[in-house]
Amino acid sequence: MSAYAQREHPRHITLAITGASGLQYGIRLLEMLLRADVRVSLLFSRAAHAVAALEMDWNLPSRHDELAALFSERFGAADGQLRAYAREDWTAPIASGSNPPDAMVVCPCTTGTLAAIATGISDNLIERAADVVIKERRTLILVPRETPYSAIHLEHMLNLARLGVVILPPNPGFYHRPQTVDDLVDFVVARILDQLAVPHQLMRRWGEEG
Repeated sequence: MSAYAQREHPRHITLAITGASGLQYGIRLLEMLLRADVRVSLLFSRAAHAVAALEMDWNLPSRHDELAALFSERFGAADGQLRAYAREDWTAPIASGSNPPDAMVVCPCTTGTLAAIATGISDNLIERAADVVIKERRTLILVPRETPYSAIHLEHMLNLARLGVVILPPNPGFYHRPQTVDDLVDFVVARILDQLAVPHQLMRRWGEEG
């Protein structure tokens, strides 16, 4: 067991990154969770690898252990703080209701993944992990990146919201006077961290002095 895992009850969050546009939201969220001393189980879809190359010029390793090592080094994670799992690793702890995380985020979330979660298909580890979080009544946050939404998308979101799932589209505000794309990304990531009750200083809150 790693030194990090032996620490007293570190928070555990599953982060799934799927192949919707807006991979920057998920990567920034991963960075902030690790900075906040959160233990992260990372799931990365095959389509997300393609989006990483398209939007960020990143050729990420396909092996989940190499992916975890890359992000651990990039963001200075402690030994054992970040673990990644393969798409069909049915023996992963997060696939079982006996060992659910404190919360799970799918960011960004494709409408296909959203539909699979809404209908309980559980055809891969991302969908199964979300199914576990729902049935164990833990926090699940979906960040769907699509526009416009069809009636099918909206019906799936409504059904999930009725189950207590947080639907958090990445719609940045502009009242904080963003100067860069990073400012817009941080606005959305800050809202996700707020839902998770993870402390951050990404931006001033409304009414706070500069």
